[in-house]
Amino acid sequence: MKTIFITGATGLLGTNLILELLAHEFNIKALLRNPSRFVLPPHRNLELIQGSLFDDLTQIISNCDVVIHVAAETRQDLSRYEEYHKINCNATVQLFNTARLCNVKKFVFVSTANTIGFGSADVGGTEQDPITYPFSGSNYAKSKQEAEDYLLANKEAIEVMIINPTFMLGEHDTKPSSGKIILMGWKKKILFYPPGGKNFVHVKDVAKGIISSLVNGKNGERYLLANENLTYYEFFKRLNRLTNQNPLMIKVPRAVLIFTGFIGDLLKQAGFKTSLNSTNMRILCIHNFYSNQKSRRELEIEYTSCDEAIMDSVRYFQHKGLIR
Repeated sequence: MKTIFITGATGLLGTNLILELLAHEFNIKALLRNPSRFVLPPHRNLELIQGSLFDDLTQIISNCDVVIHVAAETRQDLSRYEEYHKINCNATVQLFNTARLCNVKKFVFVSTANTIGFGSADVGGTEQDPITYPFSGSNYAKSKQEAEDYLLANKEAIEVMIINPTFMLGEHDTKPSSGKIILMGWKKKILFYPPGGKNFVHVKDVAKGIISSLVNGKNGERYLLANENLTYYEFFKRLNRLTNQNPLMIKVPRAVLIFTGFIGDLLKQAGFKTSLNSTNMRILCIHNFYSNQKSRRELEIEYTSCDEAIMDSVRYFQHKGLIR
């Protein structure tokens, strides 16, 4: 039975990944900063380890076969690139080199689809497409890209797979993180939506794709885990249909979003913390669409409908009392 070391155990993906790994009877060592945030019950094959990515993890990883690195700095209100680089790149490099010293066989890095060039509804972006504007101006995406480049340059030391998930929805979004988009559209009389769109994927499919990469993945390859390309209008119309809502929907003009981003830039320069900036607002204006052909073919994933991902999120938030 393989032993797997995983970071980011309390997040949306980390929690769902642990559930899938336990279902496949792996032994798991899970690193987490705050055990009180871990929502799953105890399990004989799961060991929780309180600590930091910058701790000396040699003894913990020494008998592990695989490292799956999920943890990341994703907050949108940080102003300096160094704040993202420290966690998303430096910590990744340190963890990789620890794994190399411990003779780990596989290193799986969960990155983001934003390091891959997006496409259109007709031709989605693929793993071969380089990062493009406006994501090339995103501190988060750039820090992930730098980590990817390092790992791929050192793939001869350990077998490396890069996982590039799109926008994940599903259960166990405890923060909440990406599930905030559900809360944005919940029980609104007037629903303002941006003009762009993105690719949505069920978090359970991402977890299954990571596990499949352990068997079917190839060294030095990137895998887009993506499903349905939807404009924000299409997404919120689907949410409304599934939950019997009928708000007045108004598209926010691109010019308004760009101006809002400019104001956010000024606030950051003045020392205020805000998630508003020009890059984030421009991202809301594009069709951030991708293709899942490679993951279907090589990882043999059958993707779950976006409807199910939406409803799993809704039911989870209802259960937690975040929505009524």
